[in-house]
Parts: sequence; C-alpha cells; structure tokens
Amino acid sequence: MDYNCFHQVYLDQPKLEGFRNFINAWIYADTSASFVLDPGPLSSIPVLLQALQQYGIERLDYILLTHIHIDHAGGTGELLRHFPDAQVICHPVGIKHMLAPQALWEGSLKVLGKVAMEYGGIVPVPEQSIHYRPVLEDIGITVLQTPGHAAHHLSFMFGDLLMAGEVAGVCLDTPRGVYMRPATPPRFDLDVALESLQRVMTQKPQKMIFAHSTMQDNAMECLRVAEKQLYLWVKGIIEWTEDDAGNGSKDGTEGSVGGKGEERLHAVMYPWLLQHDSIFARIESLPNDIKKRERYFLGNSINGMRGFVPLIDKVRRRAILDRAGAGIYA
Repeated sequence: MDYNCFHQVYLDQPKLEGFRNFINAWIYADTSASFVLDPGPLSSIPVLLQALQQYGIERLDYILLTHIHIDHAGGTGELLRHFPDAQVICHPVGIKHMLAPQALWEGSLKVLGKVAMEYGGIVPVPEQSIHYRPVLEDIGITVLQTPGHAAHHLSFMFGDLLMAGEVAGVCLDTPRGVYMRPATPPRFDLDVALESLQRVMTQKPQKMIFAHSTMQDNAMECLRVAEKQLYLWVKGIIEWTEDDAGNGSKDGTEGSVGGKGEERLHAVMYPWLLQHDSIFARIESLPNDIKKRERYFLGNSINGMRGFVPLIDKVRRRAILDRAGAGIYA
C-alpha cells in the first residue's frame, strides 16, 4: 500500500453554514486496485466524479462504507450508476437499508431536517453489488465490525493504516493542535463503543483516517484520546444528572430529545467540557462557522450519552467516575 495513492476529496455543502472541510471521500488507486471510502451524500457525487476523472480512475473495485448515515453513504447508489462493476462493502446490519433506503431516508429527515434535504435523497443499491466480507484478500484489507457511533459501523485496516470512520469520533486540525470530540448519537452504549476502540487498537495502526478529518500520523494517540473522552464525557453527564436530581429540578425528560432538561444540560456541559477536556477546548480556535457546526453536532453526542446514563447501575457509575479522572490536559 502506497500512501501517495490516497487522495482526499472534500464534499463541501455550500448551502449549509460551516459544512466545509467536514464531509470527505477518499480515493485509492494503484496499478492493482482502486476503491472509494465513504462516497458521501447524493448532492456531492458530481464533485466525487470530477475528482475520479481528474486522477484518471476509470474503474473501481470497491466502495467501502464505514456506515450508512446519509452524509457517508447516501450517494452510493448514484456512484454505482457510473461504476456498475464496483462492489460495495457494508456492515450486515446496513445492507437491507441500502437495498431499500426509504426508512433510512425518513430517519435522516427526522433527525437532520433541512440538512438531510441539502444532502439529497438516497438511491437504492442493487442487491448483487453489496456484500459484507471480513477480509478483502485481493487488496489486503481487513474489515472490522466497530459499532458505537452506529450499530452498522465498520473500520478497515489497510497495511498500517486504520480507516476509522467515526469509531473515535471527529478530529479536526486547528492552530493549537488537533480538536477531537466523540460522535455518540442516540442510541449510545459506552461499553460497545469502548469494545470497538479496543478492537482497532489491537491492530496497532500507525496512521489513521477519520471520516471527518485529514489523515493523522499518530493513530494510537488519537485512539487513546478518544477512549479518555468517552469516559470523561459520560462522567460529566453522570455528575449533571446527580446534581440536577439533588436540586429538585429534574423534569422527567432524562434520555429524551427536547425539553428544558436538554437545554439545561447543553448549557452546563459546554463550559464543563472546555474546562475539563483540553482537546475538545480547541473548538474555540476553529473558524466561527465551523465552530457553530460543531456546536450543532455536539448536541447529538450529548443526547446519546444522556440516554445511556440512566441504564447503568451504581457500581458501573462509580467505575466510570474513577476511570475518567479529573480531565484531559494536553
């Protein structure tokens, strides 16, 4: 595997504020193999096609999907119309939704609203074109099931490179160093997410492609930060839950989306995270439009953790609090 054969293609959404340098596809092509990692939404397939033409790629062996969320996989069916011989590699749980995407589209509209409309619809994938395989022997890729961000999440090992999707959340470069945050929308389970991080750590990757980032050279360090963030952020939710109950202000909306409880939690958690997580605190050095976008998605991550906390017993809560420590200070 030659790193020079990788090409990043940003799939910016000009009608959505801050949605630049965020969604991206990766193209790989050498003399023996070619693939696209996460082709992105339908609206930006023309951008991807132009990039494929620019790099002289006339065939694709594979389309690799880290997960089937619309911003990663929505344009897969359309890309296949241009490369009908390509084989799509998808988590077994996600295949049925790519074959008949109506429920996926309706769920996207419910959660994302206007954002989903800008991403565009979802073109069905032909049944003969989509599979799950644990190893792609012909190009030397190991496929890892890594649920957490989504039940249908995969990561891919290609040599010493981890194509991680959102198993470790989101990572952006800033003038102060990398910014990272968990990507834990409902329904979130801490133990499942931690098991997936351990699964990729055992591969000992050297480099790492986040779904929303550039290629990072310090893969293991990023994965360790992601693990620390999961513990720390859940700790913050636990402490807020206990304080909120102690103050007699609990409104019965714990774990739900919307309501005064959610508004209070978001208002409290942002400054708490700035104080306790120095990696996340680099959000303050992002351009204003990108910072606004990150604040938007931060709500999903907090909501996922908020829904998880009531499901754990006192013993597990205590273990999480002990493991989280006082904070992350880079």
